[in-house]
Amino acid sequence: MTIPQEGRQKAEDEKQNQRTSYFLLYPFLYSLLPPQFSVLSPQSSALPPPPSLTMTKITTITLNPAIDQTIAIPNFQAGAVNRVAWEQSDPGGKGVNVASFLADFGYSIAVSGFLGQENAEIFQAFFTQKQITDRFVRIPGKTRVNVKIVDEVKQEITDVNFPGQTAIESDIQSLIRTIDQLAADYDWFILSGSIPAGIPTRIYAELIDRLKAKNKTVVLDASGDSFREAITAAPYAVKPNIHELEEVLGTVLDTEAKVIQAARNLLEQGIHTVVVSMGEKGAMFVEKADVVLARPPQIEVKSTVGAGDAMVAGFVTAKLRGLPLTDGARLATAFSLGALTQIGPRLPPIAAIESTMQQVRVQSLH
Repeated sequence: MTIPQEGRQKAEDEKQNQRTSYFLLYPFLYSLLPPQFSVLSPQSSALPPPPSLTMTKITTITLNPAIDQTIAIPNFQAGAVNRVAWEQSDPGGKGVNVASFLADFGYSIAVSGFLGQENAEIFQAFFTQKQITDRFVRIPGKTRVNVKIVDEVKQEITDVNFPGQTAIESDIQSLIRTIDQLAADYDWFILSGSIPAGIPTRIYAELIDRLKAKNKTVVLDASGDSFREAITAAPYAVKPNIHELEEVLGTVLDTEAKVIQAARNLLEQGIHTVVVSMGEKGAMFVEKADVVLARPPQIEVKSTVGAGDAMVAGFVTAKLRGLPLTDGARLATAFSLGALTQIGPRLPPIAAIESTMQQVRVQSLH
């Protein structure tokens, strides 16, 4: 049977897209290809091969880490006696989650911030397992616990977040010295999460200024006053969710046009990229030259732990591999969706992320 030319071309295009996506996710295989071989279509020939992962070193800063305790309670009821079906505890906090995701993709990662010395063992074992360099400053007390009650029958998740431990001025100075030392060897710095009690809300802005003076690339994922004050320091990229952006701007962003305009206002402050996550509606990726809306497919959500952090990790991965904004939006969204399908802050196998990446719809907007 002879396949029509149009059918052959469509089949070849589909295979080409699969090969391209595969090598975006498996960069070490790309380097093994002979020079005359290309997985890219003629339209994508300008896409550069990803740099060696050993060349780029990344530090994440988590000022308020947490132990994420997930408790499964079928038909959970407030004000009643509930029985736990199973429980799982994971070292977490936004920057710890980002570090974990990036380490899974082969990057050289260091972590720092404040860690309670009385229950640090779970973090230490985790960092050893993931081959993550531990540069956390130990402070007195226990690292907080965040409890997620998962009701798999009602498909509901209830969050109970404890306050973090208190750091004092000497702890802050120890952290600054540690970050200065890390800046001698690390290229990208990701500042993530809330600010614990006793820490000035301007600390992110001051760290961004300090790192930019050393020609470091800084990504910020924060909220509230610490986010508002850090905007003026103009990090390379910010990733608020829609509610965090509305809070900082003091306005409702109920249309795509309003979200885009709000992001562009941040670009005018000197920020290079603004990523706004919008839950089921997807995520908006905004730069001066392009605006991309990524829409996710429908999936079964098992846990919301680390979904936004996975998007940050996917975004950084895309930037380090030189992907255009459309492909970067697709990859970052696939990372986030992958985290939603797992219990605790972890990603599914890379093949699953590659499959999800193909299902993300992207649209260029103006």
